[in-house]
Amino acid sequence: MRSPENPPAPSACLPRLFPNPRADREAPYGAPERAILSRAAFEEAMAEIGAWPGYVPTPLRSLGGLAREAGIDRLWYKDEGTRFALGSFKALGGAYAVLRLLTREVTARVPGVPVTALDLVVGRYARVTRTLTVTTATDGNHGRSVAWGAQVFGCNCVVYVPAACSAGRRAAIEAYGAKLVVVDGLYDDAVRRAARDAAAAGWFVVSDTSYTGYMDVPRDVMQGYTVMVEEAISQLPASERPTHVFVQGGVGALPAAVCGHLWESWGRQRPRFVVVEPQAADCLYQSAVAGRPMRSAGRLDTLMAGLACGEVSLLAWAILERGADDFLTIPDEGAVAAMRKLAEGRHGGRPVVAGESGVAGLAGLLCAAAHEETRRALGLMPDARVLVFGTEGATDPEVYERLVGRPPEQVAA
Repeated sequence: MRSPENPPAPSACLPRLFPNPRADREAPYGAPERAILSRAAFEEAMAEIGAWPGYVPTPLRSLGGLAREAGIDRLWYKDEGTRFALGSFKALGGAYAVLRLLTREVTARVPGVPVTALDLVVGRYARVTRTLTVTTATDGNHGRSVAWGAQVFGCNCVVYVPAACSAGRRAAIEAYGAKLVVVDGLYDDAVRRAARDAAAAGWFVVSDTSYTGYMDVPRDVMQGYTVMVEEAISQLPASERPTHVFVQGGVGALPAAVCGHLWESWGRQRPRFVVVEPQAADCLYQSAVAGRPMRSAGRLDTLMAGLACGEVSLLAWAILERGADDFLTIPDEGAVAAMRKLAEGRHGGRPVVAGESGVAGLAGLLCAAAHEETRRALGLMPDARVLVFGTEGATDPEVYERLVGRPPEQVAA
């Protein structure tokens, strides 16, 4: 991925759009989709995560100034920069999946006794959990969440990162007691190494991507993300719904969680759903073009490190194949420009600290709105109301300062 040492100067953001020919807005959210994500499973996740110490809904911000810049009526930004102590929506997924996995494993070893999160937190079954190890591959935020969950719920953790993962993100993972393994390769190489080592050592993989033979845990990760989506639904003005949602891609777990939850909740009345990716890491875009899961055509050398993924999650694609309306790619400078606009308070409110991967949905909207052909193709009319998810704060303060020009604490102050 591209180094943030010399970030690109903001310039014309040229988006690339592919309207999804397989999108089916009349299709019901049926049994195949509910087997992956469902409101019933969301209720279980909400009951659990909502009881964790420090849980509060993150704010939904109205960005009036940027709405005017984009030529639309409303723009809402779900700000995940204060989520628990991790500063990222990933806290809802990895840690929840660790809890679910440990609960299942302890129950299997101590049958007939219900196991709760509190039991694990206070170490009631430490003699079991201390013998278990969870592992994952990450570009930063997911690994931090898994490490945090392992520390809180009492098991061991090994996290694999690609060589380009920043020093700040590595240190943040190690701060939660995880063993860090640096893989000489990209994110997808780290995924394969983690799976291989886990199989040899008897560890449990807690990944946000799914592949053949590995489906159960990624469902839990994605279901945890729907807590954020339901919060946003409840925070919208009572008389207003978004006409569009722009969400960043990655392996697809996040957009599938947002798309699936809105699809089941609102059916045919759901917003137009746009998946946004870096031009250099476009596995979802390429999958939409081909009509089946495909690798990225790019080199994955993007500043949007959390989105530098070359392969699609199969579970995510099962929802996005018909649920996503459009796939959009943007250059890195679009994300940097969006970070700076938020930091400058260009939206009309107090400055917002947002990381380079977390602003991709917002950047996709602004890039699309700046180009008339793309604007028309997406139906971004003056009465459009858009919801985006700002999925991280400054999860690496040094990288943030290089890209924005000021440290995050100065922006927040």
